[in-house]
Amino acid sequence: MSDINPKMNLSRREWLKVGSLGLGSLTLTGLTPNQSDAGLLSPKTPHFAPKAKRVIFLFMHGGPSQFESFDYKPELIKNAGKKGSKKGKLLGPLLKFAQHGESGMWMTEAYPHLAKQADNICMLNGMETTSRAHPLAIPLLHTGDFQFVRPSFGSWVLYGLGTENQNLPGFFTVKPTRVFGGPANYGSAFLPSSFQATRLGWGGQPIKNAKISNLDSHHGLSPESAQLSLKLTQTMNKQLRNQTEDVSGVMNALDLSKSMQSAVPEVMDLSKESKETLKMYGIDEKSTDDFGRQCLMARRLVESGVRFVELTSNGWDHHSGLGKFKDKAGSTDKPIAALLADLKQRGLLDDTLVLWIGEFGRGPDTQILEGKERIGRDHNAAGFTAWLAGGGSSAGLTHGATDELGYKTVLGKVHLHDLHATMLHLLGLDHKKLTYRFAGRDFRLTNIYGDVVKEIIA
Repeated sequence: MSDINPKMNLSRREWLKVGSLGLGSLTLTGLTPNQSDAGLLSPKTPHFAPKAKRVIFLFMHGGPSQFESFDYKPELIKNAGKKGSKKGKLLGPLLKFAQHGESGMWMTEAYPHLAKQADNICMLNGMETTSRAHPLAIPLLHTGDFQFVRPSFGSWVLYGLGTENQNLPGFFTVKPTRVFGGPANYGSAFLPSSFQATRLGWGGQPIKNAKISNLDSHHGLSPESAQLSLKLTQTMNKQLRNQTEDVSGVMNALDLSKSMQSAVPEVMDLSKESKETLKMYGIDEKSTDDFGRQCLMARRLVESGVRFVELTSNGWDHHSGLGKFKDKAGSTDKPIAALLADLKQRGLLDDTLVLWIGEFGRGPDTQILEGKERIGRDHNAAGFTAWLAGGGSSAGLTHGATDELGYKTVLGKVHLHDLHATMLHLLGLDHKKLTYRFAGRDFRLTNIYGDVVKEIIA
């Protein structure tokens, strides 16, 4: 320890922070003896045989319009310009629809690459959620509730299944949005902090430059001294563990932070991929590079044993500027299609569950905001579209429908609680049994709601 600055009069608390290399400043809150054993993140046996082992969550932040993407409405086209049931006139789709694949799945011209994957997709045209307000709908999508802070979907999955790679966190979120829930959308709430996501970047920042800065920061110490300080910290923790088992979870987190120093840079290094793979994802193409990198990184993470990965695409809140939808969709179309194709050719799609969804959809009426000439659509929580792929979902199926104009779901309704319950089921988890006791009651992702939608399971 001779090369540690002798003037650094650090308390034990400060030594803990230094020894953690920035990732171990975790509190003991919520870690009880039966949850803090050495196997906190070890793989766990699900309730029953799973069809899926991992999840990639593609979050389209803002609420993409189903009328310009996946929900074909001939009557809306026929009645475009007529008075709607809301304030504006009915607005027909701005893009052309066509059927694709053997399934005949409808998609617009905004998704030429994804259209080639139609027979791998389970389209959910009867989605419904509880709120049409971003600050409520986004937490509901991510945590199953918007009234109180709850563990995120990814945290529940990690809690139920553990992770297959003990050198990497089991839950990553890439370029999450800073608004409408913020870190709570990927936090662990009252679950042990080991189950929260590791964040890579922020929305608005190029993913190419994203890194976990604390992995490179040793708080003024040399790498050798940092390793020694970590060793000292763990020695003190072992002494503390003789008095209480609650410190075991933090010790695991400190060990993980050490392992991550080599494992994370390796999995994030896209230079090891072939030129053909990079081209397939649209990397080095201006319009698709950023989300292409996200998608390729997601494949590398799940291939390395990470249990849950969330990617975020911002900019889908088209109250105006709906004419830019095609360009917005184009920034994700090629990367997502590449992700599905890549997973399939590597034998990963069968047990990787991919979800594409926004916090809600849009309405069939024209919205022209005051002072703006560009048309758009308002929020719609009563009927919208999401889709699943892989992981035991029914490929090539179009499930559910809204009314003939697209105002609300009338057939095959899938509420977000139902979607959560069904995805947990595909992962081998009974949403009614996946509970955590906190503040005197058992909590679960779906609260007191949710039904497994058996029709969309292969």
